[in-house]
Amino acid sequence: MTTPPSTWDLTGRVAVVTGAARGIGLATATLLRERGARVLVTDRSDAVEQLATDDPDNVAALVGDVADEDHARMTMRLAAERFGRLDILVNNAGRTLNKPITDTTAEDFDSILRVNARGNFLQAREAFRVMEAGDGGAIVSIASVSSVVAFATQTAYAASKGALAQITRVLAIEGGPKRIRSNAVLPGVVDTDIMEGVVEDGRAMLASFGDAHPIGRIGRPEEVAEAVAFLVSDAAAFITGALVAVDGGWTAQ
Repeated sequence: MTTPPSTWDLTGRVAVVTGAARGIGLATATLLRERGARVLVTDRSDAVEQLATDDPDNVAALVGDVADEDHARMTMRLAAERFGRLDILVNNAGRTLNKPITDTTAEDFDSILRVNARGNFLQAREAFRVMEAGDGGAIVSIASVSSVVAFATQTAYAASKGALAQITRVLAIEGGPKRIRSNAVLPGVVDTDIMEGVVEDGRAMLASFGDAHPIGRIGRPEEVAEAVAFLVSDAAAFITGALVAVDGGWTAQ
């Protein structure tokens, strides 16, 4: 493995990663830890507890609902109490839904917005409060190419990811004077089990999405994690309010 630049070193930093049980969240938590950060991982799945068991000195875990206010407060408080500070939030928790608008119920819409917009808002708000009382920090939200381009059957999902993109920009403006940076990553189709669950033909259909990317393939969770690790590092100290496409060229078309 190539040694990253010293400005990417996260030694001494403390990060929270939501939705960290699998996929992009797991890859990001793993990479931030490799770069030297201590990490609190949270998810509604108790699978995150194993991450803390494997490295108890540097990883803590909390199981809960990202869209619950008490859980959001507890998450940031636990990170600060356990590791002494909070420098990084990776807002990764999210849900997906592919349905024509005529089949999308009000309950469907509310459920997607609850996690992808409300949940990420609450996590960012509570992290912001801790960071502004400390030395500042960096927030990176995992949005989507659906934040900026439209696809059929994604009324609820696109609305939620568009909201997350705007939350990212507002936080950048409010956070500037407080030394808090806020950016979002916009993945294209990424090879995760979450994506497998929303396509009818499983992995075969998932692989076929590679043709829609100019680079000729779908992405890997580790590739999104690399972008996140850069954005929370000192190498990105002058980057805030940005929506960074990690999409194999999808949105360039």
